[in-house]
Amino acid sequence: MEPLELAFDVACAPDHAFAVWAERTSLWWPAGHSVSGAHGLAVTFEPRPGGRIFERTPAGDEHDWGEVLEWEPPRRLAYLWHLRQDRADATRVEIAFVPSQAGTRVTIVHRGWERLGARAADLRDRNRRGWSGLLPRYRAACEAG
Repeated sequence: MEPLELAFDVACAPDHAFAVWAERTSLWWPAGHSVSGAHGLAVTFEPRPGGRIFERTPAGDEHDWGEVLEWEPPRRLAYLWHLRQDRADATRVEIAFVPSQAGTRVTIVHRGWERLGARAADLRDRNRRGWSGLLPRYRAACEAG
């Protein structure tokens, strides 16, 4: 099954684009795209290979979303992604941040759907819709400074 591939420009430098994605995720990530749905949650990428990706609610509850595989600021980030899924069903997200005339070209490749068997097509389509809802919020956060 083909990976989801997305590419777009943001009007900021790559170091800022990377930081907004991986260090300031809570600024743009909506509660409706989390495990808890809690408003005011904190999203954390532990900044190293093997680091956790998780949400922490205002009450202190934590829910794992994935695991950092590659942490190469400001150029590249890759992680296993299993938000609302079992870790055994994790897919792989790879993101590149490359200088462009507009600021930064962000390229996302989300793969590994074939591992999910009969659920693959549905989960891939759900994630495609999820990306389309998230990315405008990410772009706005990047460009807000």
